[in-house]
Amino acid sequence: MQVKNRISRLFEIQYPIVQAGMIWCSGWELASAVSNAGGLGLIGSGSMYPDILREHIRKCQKATHKPFGVNVPMLYPQIEEIIKIIIEEGVKIVFTSAGNPKTWTQHLKDNGITVVHVVSSVKFAVKAQQAGVDAIVAEGFEAGGHNGRDETTTFCLLPMVDREIDIPLIAAGGIATGKQILAAMILGADGVQIGSRFVASLESSAHQHFKERVVEAKEGDTLLTLKELAPVRLLKNKFFEDIQLAYLQGAGVEDLKTLLGRARAKKGMFEGDMDEGELEIGQVSAVIDNILPAADILKQLLEEYEFAKKEILTLNKYGLL
Repeated sequence: MQVKNRISRLFEIQYPIVQAGMIWCSGWELASAVSNAGGLGLIGSGSMYPDILREHIRKCQKATHKPFGVNVPMLYPQIEEIIKIIIEEGVKIVFTSAGNPKTWTQHLKDNGITVVHVVSSVKFAVKAQQAGVDAIVAEGFEAGGHNGRDETTTFCLLPMVDREIDIPLIAAGGIATGKQILAAMILGADGVQIGSRFVASLESSAHQHFKERVVEAKEGDTLLTLKELAPVRLLKNKFFEDIQLAYLQGAGVEDLKTLLGRARAKKGMFEGDMDEGELEIGQVSAVIDNILPAADILKQLLEEYEFAKKEILTLNKYGLL
């Protein structure tokens, strides 16, 4: 089975499903597994030194002959070296985020690279299209990790962005089932980007303790916080409660920076400290209840998607729509 549309054709993949390039979770093993299964795997460069990124790109190239990409947060302190490595290693797809797409889009495209930019608002979607990107990821408030300040949910954001842009649109935030994929496409998406569901995969580089916490998560177990620094959705744990206490005590920006310190996300998601670490995950973690190989996750998503389509056709046949 294939799902051919603007996104699958743009990336030359079988299914319009992108695995998000998440820090500490999206290494070469996950990216290659998703690509081999027919989706688009992304290496998350945000948690990698340049030499580590080069190593992951080369390992991914050996593990798959199918398209894969690299996600690049543009606030990265060594961004010039990161871009240089991506070009040198022959990466053909780059997803940019957390910065102005004008800065690197043309340079990447001049080197034969397809560029996608992640946005959380209509305003930035329009600016990204004007900057010349090939596609846009519209990521809603439900998403894990760093998020938009406007708190626009995915299913509100999608139709608003869809009517303002002409280029392919990818939905992100709160998507972990085939039914949600179909709903996103009905609202205007050409494809989806999925993060949290792939955190709970065998190939994810996240610590096993973090994967287990994701599977255990229930409704209300995540919350957006630290808006004064950079809004981030976290699982509630001791560190999260320390943040809430700091707010109650009138903490300012510098106090919050001191509390956050360095390498909190690494401590939690990669090293497995479930008390003091920063645990970034989306609201949709509440519907994730197992850890599976990435290929099985993709297969399950597609089966659910096809079943949901058949349900709609059946309802329409009997005049219930």
